[in-house]
Amino acid sequence: MKKIILIMMFSLFIAGCSGAEQPVKHKYTDSFFDTFDTLVRVVAYADNEEEFDRYLDQIHDRYMELHRLYDIYLNYEGVSNLKTVNDNAGIKPVEVAPEIIDLILFSKQMHTRTGGITNIAMGSVLKIWHHYRIEADYDPAGAQVPPLEDLIEASSYTDLDQVIVDAEKNTVFLADSRMSIDVGAVAKGFATEIVAEEIEAAGLTAGVISAGGNVRLIGTPPEEERDRWGIGVQDPDASIFGGEEKLLDVIYLAGGSVDTSGDYQRYYVVDGKAYHHLIDPGTLMPAEHFRVVTVAADSAAVADFMSTTLFLVPFEQSYALVESLDNFEALWILPDGKMKKTDGMREMLKSSGAGGSDTN
Repeated sequence: MKKIILIMMFSLFIAGCSGAEQPVKHKYTDSFFDTFDTLVRVVAYADNEEEFDRYLDQIHDRYMELHRLYDIYLNYEGVSNLKTVNDNAGIKPVEVAPEIIDLILFSKQMHTRTGGITNIAMGSVLKIWHHYRIEADYDPAGAQVPPLEDLIEASSYTDLDQVIVDAEKNTVFLADSRMSIDVGAVAKGFATEIVAEEIEAAGLTAGVISAGGNVRLIGTPPEEERDRWGIGVQDPDASIFGGEEKLLDVIYLAGGSVDTSGDYQRYYVVDGKAYHHLIDPGTLMPAEHFRVVTVAADSAAVADFMSTTLFLVPFEQSYALVESLDNFEALWILPDGKMKKTDGMREMLKSSGAGGSDTN
């Protein structure tokens, strides 16, 4: 699994911007670190601590349920999850929860819509990289890069059409016994969107759920002279603990989701070179087009999927993908540190004069 210190190095954090008066509701913050191998931070405005605790418990319980369903590494008693699906590849269809069906269908739809770049059927390749990364955790001095021939062989078993979903029977079948599903590029954001929609339905009117590099906004801040949230864009060379002076910019927006993919979030080092977890399906090696891609979208699921997708292709192709989507903006940090951005993203940035309200 990922190193704790790397998980906690969020690419984004909630940037403070206080209003002129105290909010009518009270602001509460808490976090947990036992789902999706990442730190989940919850910020919510509630009438009292008891109300906040109810929201927090619901959020945590739902994340835990979805974590178990989307887990590809562990079995859980009484749960048919994605590991169960992988274990039965080439054997039989597996009946699963609707949340798994929805995740796979969403991933297939986005795969088609964006040119087949991010592929949840890449599990056979990503499994090899995961193994070498874990070995490096235990023995950094002996860290190695996977043999290219092994990666090429594994890539023969990544046909997404072989992931067969029967939505009426709620079953998933991997037709190729050598293939496996890996939903690391989308599961956390998909789960966050589910959690956010359900907690809004439960009554939360203003808050933020931050799950690693995925930030989902709920409502607007209930404060005077403030109707937008501020989300900091982290310097990829600095720890999140460095404070606001380490921000490259701040994104201001009233709702939706912000997500970041970066080369600094999960990696290991071989002979002085860092090998991160975002694997180019063409080269089967870590993509090297950008240091960071940050996106803003209406949905946390779309944001998560697309931040990975945009990271894996050259800038011109990445920019064209953004232009093909509605209500979607992005910024890119290139290997030389230069930042590129869409016009819509530029209007959201503090460096362009954006702030917590129209009066800022």
